[in-house]
Amino acid sequence: MTKGGMESVEVFTSEGKGRGLKAQKEFLPGDVIFAEPAYAAVVFDSLTHVVCHTCFKRQERLHRCGQCKFAYYCDRTCQRAAWLNHKNECSAIRKHGKAPTENIRLAARIMWKIEREGSGLAEGCLVSIDDLQNHVDSFDEEEKKELRADVESFLEYWPPQSQQFGMQYISHIFGVISCNGFTLSDQRGLQAVGVGIFPNLCQANHDCWPNCTVIFNNGNHEAVRSMFHTQMRIELRALSKISPGDELTVSYVDFLNVSEERRKQLKKQYYFDCACEHCKKQIKDDLMLAVKEGESKPSAETVKEVIQFSKDTLEKINKARMEGLYHEVVKLCRECLKKQEPVLGDTNIYLLRILSIASEVLSYLQMFEEAADYAKRMVDGYLKIYHPNNAQLGMAMMRAGVTHWHAGLIEAGHGLICKAYAILLITHGPSHPITKDLEVMRVQTEMELRMFQQNEFMYYKMREAALKNQKIQVMPEPSNETSPSLFHKKE
Repeated sequence: MTKGGMESVEVFTSEGKGRGLKAQKEFLPGDVIFAEPAYAAVVFDSLTHVVCHTCFKRQERLHRCGQCKFAYYCDRTCQRAAWLNHKNECSAIRKHGKAPTENIRLAARIMWKIEREGSGLAEGCLVSIDDLQNHVDSFDEEEKKELRADVESFLEYWPPQSQQFGMQYISHIFGVISCNGFTLSDQRGLQAVGVGIFPNLCQANHDCWPNCTVIFNNGNHEAVRSMFHTQMRIELRALSKISPGDELTVSYVDFLNVSEERRKQLKKQYYFDCACEHCKKQIKDDLMLAVKEGESKPSAETVKEVIQFSKDTLEKINKARMEGLYHEVVKLCRECLKKQEPVLGDTNIYLLRILSIASEVLSYLQMFEEAADYAKRMVDGYLKIYHPNNAQLGMAMMRAGVTHWHAGLIEAGHGLICKAYAILLITHGPSHPITKDLEVMRVQTEMELRMFQQNEFMYYKMREAALKNQKIQVMPEPSNETSPSLFHKKE
């Protein structure tokens, strides 16, 4: 079954997994298998005034909708593009007196679209909204309570003149949002800013070692360059060679966790037992729990103690980060590394987590040399664990490359930036803002490297002068979340 721009994929029944997607032709790494605009999408409650409600880019100055005073847009182009979806919302918000939560807003946008177009197959969709999984039957008591509260709030917000839906159908829509809502990130891909429903993407099954990745592309809405006008969309991209008939899989969770933890997370959030090869055979678990090899191998008791100490420290670090106490974070990281280094192997996930936080926070505090050392060790560990074309690996390499460049380690910095660029060309594609930024850095570091190789002394002199004249590019403030997960699960 194929439909509008989806000719290269087919919906099939996957043994033990329900529906799935399979390839109709061969794909190579980096190929876009399909691109899909959102069926409906909303900005998170906490970011409604700093993120465009059409393209989900973070912007300094946004135009506010003059009528509801709630929606914000980059410019007139984004505002016009939003009107079809915002029209009903705009009057509902005015009548209701305030905007409801993101879940209610998303459900309402879905219902208004159904009112306009019916609930059958929308253009370019392989499945209808009615046919998406809702897992309401699997909800625990707490989730059922939240669902009832959402349905009540929805009914208070939903205008009497709009088409009326039964309680069961409204519950179905909230169930769909709960287990199929896709996380939308800003144009830099570093912060989760919203949630959307993409029916075709929902058909791709999970695998901890997938052959595809999903990337959110904010599109290009600049009116001046209307010939390049592209819609906000997700892209399903191939990570490895895919043959006709192969199932297309994506990973719903970050791979950097032992199989038991990943399975627990998948069961809790998506209500299924992962039976992928990596979970069944616990592939790479040994690396993620590695201990120091050598003459005096640490005892099981010591390892247990250090892992518990690491878990406790990570909790303290989270608390300090929430309060913006970055020097405290650095102190906690150094103490923890001191305990970990004689005991844990260099691919142990507890060591890697601390190295990642330490390098990010030290970069932010402009202590670049120490940050570069930790970043290098983190990347070396990641390389042994992640799929070679993993987006998280590419982003971590990019951060490490920039940190090395700031530390004046031009050769290592340029090498890391080139490797990151090669990965992101596959995972994000050449026209994504992150890849474009990285290309600029790659060209700049290549030029600097040439200068450095010709005359080291002159290079440092010029660098010193340049850094005095321009404010050094400060690293973004460390975020409290790991990079956005694929599907948005209401916590």
